[in-house]
Amino acid sequence: MTRVLSGAVLLAFAIAVVWFAPAALFVVVAEALLVLACREYVGLVHARGLQISFVLPAVTAALVCATFTQMASAWQPSLSLDVVLLVSFLVIAVHTMYRWSGEGDAIASASSAALPLLYLGIPVGSMVAIREQRGPQVLFLMMLTVVVSDSAQYYSGRAFGKHHLASAISPKKTIEGAVGGLVFGALVLAGVGVWWLPAVPVVDRLVIGILIVIAGIAGDLFESMLKRSAGVKDSSALIPGHGGILDRIDALLFAAPVYYIVLKYVEVR
Repeated sequence: MTRVLSGAVLLAFAIAVVWFAPAALFVVVAEALLVLACREYVGLVHARGLQISFVLPAVTAALVCATFTQMASAWQPSLSLDVVLLVSFLVIAVHTMYRWSGEGDAIASASSAALPLLYLGIPVGSMVAIREQRGPQVLFLMMLTVVVSDSAQYYSGRAFGKHHLASAISPKKTIEGAVGGLVFGALVLAGVGVWWLPAVPVVDRLVIGILIVIAGIAGDLFESMLKRSAGVKDSSALIPGHGGILDRIDALLFAAPVYYIVLKYVEVR
């Protein structure tokens, strides 16, 4: 019952924020979720015995996300994003260097501290930009596709799953489940896209749906790899019965940049 109730509250919150929140409030919520996800990520890193700072990766990832907000009005490459990424990387590298005292794995520490820039900052920023430029319905279409695909993967895997998809990472995921998620997720984007992406031909919508689902599956597996490496089941216990923020947005972290690129560079109508 706890899982059902928390899931219902989470769904209602997501719908309300995506569809009805003013732009400024949406950015605030996105940044808050990013910081919470970064806290969980740093916890996974600490579980591996790597002592990295939480504040610096969180601040730099949040800055990368914020940069997408001012980019959204033009949808053109922005030098400011380049500057934020480069400066953030240099600051993290120098900070890691001065914190290192000779023990442990310096390469792993530096890489772990820099990863949130790409793993969290860019995907969350992509979702902010998509909503700002294309509207809440276009962002929600991606989220709906990922949710339907995730459910279809689960039930297809239970009904037909025989062949492991990535046994070392997630023994319960199967190729059959992935195929089910691919089919239903692509159909959702192609079908619902009649109203929310009407300028995109149906074949193109099917291709976009396939790309989003594949990226989402990769994002799910990537986060599972991080958790398995850290020896934990969930990224945190923040959401009763559902784990942490990373557990809820893992697929979106890979799907959102793909969707952003397609909308920005491929779909030109």
